[in-house]
Amino acid sequence: MEIRQNVGIFEFDFNMTKKKIAILYGGRSVEHGVSINSARNIHQYIDRERFEPILIGISLEGVWYKTETVSKDIETGQPLTLALNPTQPQFATKDGASFVPDIVFPVLHGTDGEDGSIQGLLKAMSIPMIGTGVAGSAMSMSKLVAKRLLVEAGLPVTRFLYSYYPDQKQYTFEEIEKALGVPFMVKSASLGSSVGVSKVKSKDDFEKALADSYRYDDCILFEEFITGREIECAILGNAPAKASLPGEIVISNQYEFYTFDAKYVDGEAVSIEVPAKLESAIAEKIQDISVRAYRALGCEDFSRVDLFLTKEGNVYVNEINTIPGFTNSSMFPMMWKERGISFTDLITKLTELAEERYQKSMRIDHNYQSSLKF
Repeated sequence: MEIRQNVGIFEFDFNMTKKKIAILYGGRSVEHGVSINSARNIHQYIDRERFEPILIGISLEGVWYKTETVSKDIETGQPLTLALNPTQPQFATKDGASFVPDIVFPVLHGTDGEDGSIQGLLKAMSIPMIGTGVAGSAMSMSKLVAKRLLVEAGLPVTRFLYSYYPDQKQYTFEEIEKALGVPFMVKSASLGSSVGVSKVKSKDDFEKALADSYRYDDCILFEEFITGREIECAILGNAPAKASLPGEIVISNQYEFYTFDAKYVDGEAVSIEVPAKLESAIAEKIQDISVRAYRALGCEDFSRVDLFLTKEGNVYVNEINTIPGFTNSSMFPMMWKERGISFTDLITKLTELAEERYQKSMRIDHNYQSSLKF
C-alpha cells in the first residue's frame, strides 16, 4: 500500500515496505564525538514503521563495526567486512552474519567522512547514499576550493590568502595585516566545527595560530575578519533546491568567535534565533545566495550554508556543510522544524531525495562499446 501526505512545503511518499538504512557514525576525524551525537538523534527519531536502522560505527583508527546502539565505545561492536562487488555489496561480521542495506546515511563530520572519501567507496559499490556525492563533498570540504568556486560563480566571500605547509613562512604577519587588516582569521582548510581556527589580533598571536592550524591540515587560510551577524540557512532538495528561512547564532561576548566550545560544550555560549530577525528583503537575499552557493559547489539532497551579515547589509558566504549536525543544538533540523517538518519527517525526506537521485543516476551507461581489442 502506498500513501502520499503533504507535510509543510514538501510531499512525502510513504511506501509501507521497510527499508534497511545503515547509519554511519564516528570516523577518523576531530569531529568524531559530534558525529556520535548526531547519529544518536537520527537513530532515536527515525521512523521505525518505514525503516530498519542498522548502526555502523567507525573507530578513530578507521575500523568499521556493527553496533547495537550509537555509542562512543564503537570497538565493542562486531568488526565488519565489505564484499567488493557492486552487484552484491554485502557487509558481513566475523561470525558469518551478513546484511545488504537499501541505503546508507553517512552521519560523518569532517575528515574521511564529509570530504568525499566515504562517498567514493559507496559509489564504487553502487550503494545508494544520502547526501552530496564525491565531487561536491570534496569541493565543499576544502575551504580554499570552495572559495575559488564561489568567486567564479559571482558569489560574495571574504578576502583571503592561503599557504601550504612546505611554504609555511610564505607570509609574514605584516604582509597579511596589509592585505586583510587586523584582526584576521587563520583556519585549517579542510576541517569543521571551528577546529584549527584562531583569531589573530596581534603579531604575538600569529605563530601560535599557524602551529594550531597546521597541526590539522597541510593547507591553511588567512581570512578577513568580518564584524557582523552569524547567519545560517538550511537547503533541502535537488531540482529544485529549497531554502529555509535564515537562522541566527548569537554568540556570548565571552567568546572571540564561534569556537568549538561555544558550539558544543558551553550551553550558555550562544542563543539561537529561528528564524532570524531580518527584513524580508535581506532574508530573501540570504536565501538566494545560499541556494546559488549550494548549486555552485555541486551539493545534493541537503546542506547548511553559513554566512555573515554586516550592519551595512552585505552578505558573505563563509562555508557550506554538506553533512550538517543533527545534535540537539544543531541549526539544520531546527530551521526545518520552524517550516513545519519534524526531525522524523526530515530524515524520511532525506531518504526519499537520495533514492530518487539514485534511480535517476541509473540512466548513465558505463559500458562504451568500441572496436578496441584487449
